[in-house]
Amino acid sequence: MNEIVNGTSVSDHRIKIFCAGGTIDKIYFDSKNTYEVGEPQVEDILKEAAIHFDYDIESILSKDSLDMTDADRRLIFRKVSHDKASRIIITHGTDTMVETARHLVPIQEKTIVLTGSLSPARFKASDASFNIGSAVIAVQTLPAGVYIVMHGIIYNPGRVRKNMKKNCFEKIGK
Repeated sequence: MNEIVNGTSVSDHRIKIFCAGGTIDKIYFDSKNTYEVGEPQVEDILKEAAIHFDYDIESILSKDSLDMTDADRRLIFRKVSHDKASRIIITHGTDTMVETARHLVPIQEKTIVLTGSLSPARFKASDASFNIGSAVIAVQTLPAGVYIVMHGIIYNPGRVRKNMKKNCFEKIGK
Protein backbone atom coordinates (compact mmCIF):
# COMPACT_ATOMS: atom_id res chain seq x y z
CA MET A 1 0.00 0.00 0.00
CA ASN A 2 1.32 3.43 -0.91
CA GLU A 3 1.70 6.10 1.73
CA ILE A 4 -0.57 9.10 1.11
CA VAL A 5 0.81 12.60 1.71
CA ASN A 6 -1.44 15.65 1.18
CA GLY A 7 -3.91 13.51 -0.77
CA THR A 8 -1.26 12.22 -3.20
CA SER A 9 0.33 8.80 -3.30
CA VAL A 10 4.02 8.96 -2.43
CA SER A 11 4.76 6.90 -5.57
CA ASP A 12 3.31 9.81 -7.58
CA HIS A 13 6.27 11.90 -6.39
CA ARG A 14 8.88 9.53 -7.85
CA ILE A 15 10.38 10.83 -11.08
CA LYS A 16 11.11 8.44 -13.93
CA ILE A 17 13.99 9.46 -16.17
CA PHE A 18 14.29 7.92 -19.61
CA CYS A 19 17.61 8.39 -21.40
CA ALA A 20 17.52 8.48 -25.19
CA GLY A 21 21.08 9.62 -25.93
CA GLY A 22 22.07 12.87 -27.56
CA THR A 23 24.87 15.30 -26.88
CA ILE A 24 24.32 15.20 -23.12
CA ASP A 25 25.78 11.65 -23.14
CA LYS A 26 28.47 12.14 -25.78
CA ILE A 27 32.12 11.21 -25.32
CA TYR A 28 34.86 13.04 -27.17
CA PHE A 29 37.59 10.91 -28.72
CA ASP A 30 40.52 13.28 -29.17
CA SER A 31 42.60 10.91 -31.31
CA LYS A 32 39.72 10.54 -33.77
CA ASN A 33 38.43 14.11 -33.35
CA THR A 34 34.90 12.65 -33.13
CA TYR A 35 32.07 12.26 -30.65
CA GLU A 36 30.05 9.15 -29.88
CA VAL A 37 27.04 8.72 -27.60
CA GLY A 38 28.18 7.04 -24.38
CA GLU A 39 26.57 5.95 -21.14
CA PRO A 40 23.80 8.16 -19.69
CA GLN A 41 25.19 10.98 -17.54
CA VAL A 42 22.03 11.98 -15.68
CA GLU A 43 22.73 9.76 -12.66
CA ASP A 44 26.18 11.32 -12.16
CA ILE A 45 24.66 14.79 -12.50
CA LEU A 46 22.02 14.02 -9.85
CA LYS A 47 24.57 12.47 -7.47
CA GLU A 48 26.85 15.52 -7.77
CA ALA A 49 23.86 17.73 -6.94
CA ALA A 50 23.16 15.73 -3.72
CA ILE A 51 19.45 15.55 -4.54
CA HIS A 52 16.83 14.27 -2.10
CA PHE A 53 13.97 12.98 -4.22
CA ASP A 54 13.14 9.50 -5.47
CA TYR A 55 13.87 8.68 -9.08
CA ASP A 56 14.40 5.76 -11.43
CA ILE A 57 16.56 5.89 -14.55
CA GLU A 58 16.07 3.74 -17.63
CA SER A 59 18.20 3.95 -20.74
CA ILE A 60 16.07 3.20 -23.78
CA LEU A 61 18.22 4.53 -26.63
CA SER A 62 21.79 5.64 -27.08
CA LYS A 63 21.56 7.67 -30.27
CA ASP A 64 22.32 11.04 -31.70
CA SER A 65 18.86 12.49 -32.27
CA LEU A 66 19.62 13.02 -35.97
CA ASP A 67 19.80 9.22 -36.23
CA MET A 68 16.43 8.65 -34.53
CA THR A 69 13.71 6.98 -36.57
CA ASP A 70 9.93 6.85 -36.32
CA ALA A 71 10.39 3.40 -34.75
CA ASP A 72 12.56 4.99 -32.04
CA ARG A 73 9.87 7.58 -31.35
CA ARG A 74 7.24 4.84 -31.14
CA LEU A 75 9.47 3.03 -28.61
CA ILE A 76 9.77 6.20 -26.51
CA PHE A 77 5.99 6.70 -26.73
CA ARG A 78 5.33 3.10 -25.57
CA LYS A 79 7.82 3.31 -22.69
CA VAL A 80 6.42 6.62 -21.45
CA SER A 81 2.74 5.77 -21.88
CA HIS A 82 3.06 2.37 -20.16
CA ASP A 83 5.21 3.50 -17.25
CA LYS A 84 3.42 3.90 -13.91
CA ALA A 85 5.15 7.20 -13.13
CA SER A 86 3.15 10.37 -13.67
CA ARG A 87 6.28 12.58 -13.72
CA ILE A 88 8.73 11.78 -16.50
CA ILE A 89 11.93 13.39 -17.75
CA ILE A 90 13.46 12.35 -21.06
CA THR A 91 17.05 13.22 -21.87
CA HIS A 92 17.26 13.59 -25.63
CA GLY A 93 19.38 15.07 -28.37
CA THR A 94 18.41 18.64 -29.14
CA ASP A 95 18.27 18.44 -32.95
CA THR A 96 15.03 16.41 -33.05
CA MET A 97 13.77 16.91 -29.49
CA VAL A 98 10.80 18.95 -30.72
CA GLU A 99 9.72 16.17 -33.09
CA THR A 100 9.80 13.56 -30.32
CA ALA A 101 7.94 15.88 -27.93
CA ARG A 102 5.18 16.35 -30.49
CA HIS A 103 4.82 12.55 -30.78
CA LEU A 104 4.22 12.37 -27.02
CA VAL A 105 1.46 15.00 -26.84
CA PRO A 106 -1.38 12.40 -27.00
CA ILE A 107 -0.27 10.93 -23.65
CA GLN A 108 -2.67 12.15 -20.98
CA GLU A 109 -2.38 12.58 -17.19
CA LYS A 110 1.43 12.68 -17.10
CA THR A 111 3.86 15.54 -16.86
CA ILE A 112 6.57 14.85 -19.44
CA VAL A 113 9.65 17.05 -19.77
CA LEU A 114 12.29 16.66 -22.46
CA THR A 115 15.72 18.18 -21.98
CA GLY A 116 19.25 17.79 -23.22
CA SER A 117 22.36 19.85 -23.72
CA LEU A 118 24.30 21.64 -26.42
CA SER A 119 27.62 20.31 -25.12
CA PRO A 120 28.45 16.96 -23.48
CA ALA A 121 27.82 16.65 -19.73
CA ARG A 122 31.43 15.56 -19.34
CA PHE A 123 32.60 19.05 -20.40
CA LYS A 124 33.21 21.55 -17.61
CA ALA A 125 31.35 24.32 -19.45
CA SER A 126 28.33 22.14 -20.30
CA ASP A 127 24.74 23.29 -19.93
CA ALA A 128 23.72 19.72 -18.98
CA SER A 129 23.52 20.13 -15.19
CA PHE A 130 21.51 23.34 -15.40
CA ASN A 131 19.07 21.79 -17.89
CA ILE A 132 18.64 18.62 -15.80
CA GLY A 133 18.00 20.74 -12.69
CA SER A 134 15.50 22.87 -14.58
CA ALA A 135 13.73 19.73 -15.85
CA VAL A 136 13.51 18.33 -12.32
CA ILE A 137 11.80 21.49 -11.06
CA ALA A 138 9.53 21.66 -14.11
CA VAL A 139 8.36 18.06 -13.89
CA GLN A 140 7.41 18.56 -10.24
CA THR A 141 5.51 21.82 -10.70
CA LEU A 142 3.88 21.82 -14.14
CA PRO A 143 0.44 20.34 -14.82
CA ALA A 144 0.07 17.24 -16.99
CA GLY A 145 1.33 17.82 -20.52
CA VAL A 146 4.46 17.66 -22.64
CA TYR A 147 7.17 20.30 -22.32
CA ILE A 148 10.68 21.06 -23.52
CA VAL A 149 12.96 22.67 -20.95
CA MET A 150 16.21 24.19 -22.16
CA HIS A 151 18.33 26.98 -20.67
CA GLY A 152 15.82 27.93 -18.01
CA ILE A 153 12.87 28.27 -20.40
CA ILE A 154 9.81 26.02 -20.59
CA TYR A 155 8.54 25.53 -24.13
CA ASN A 156 5.32 24.16 -25.55
CA PRO A 157 6.45 21.62 -28.19
CA GLY A 158 3.89 23.02 -30.63
CA ARG A 159 5.41 26.49 -30.38
CA VAL A 160 9.16 25.98 -30.45
CA ARG A 161 11.91 25.12 -32.87
CA LYS A 162 15.61 24.66 -32.65
CA ASN A 163 17.40 27.37 -34.57
CA MET A 164 20.26 25.35 -36.05
CA LYS A 165 22.26 28.41 -37.13
CA LYS A 166 22.17 30.02 -33.66
CA ASN A 167 22.21 26.64 -31.87
CA CYS A 168 19.38 27.58 -29.52
CA PHE A 169 15.67 27.03 -29.00
CA GLU A 170 13.23 29.79 -29.86
CA LYS A 171 9.50 30.28 -29.50
CA ILE A 172 7.41 30.39 -32.67
CA GLY A 173 3.87 31.62 -33.14
CA LYS A 174 1.84 33.36 -30.45
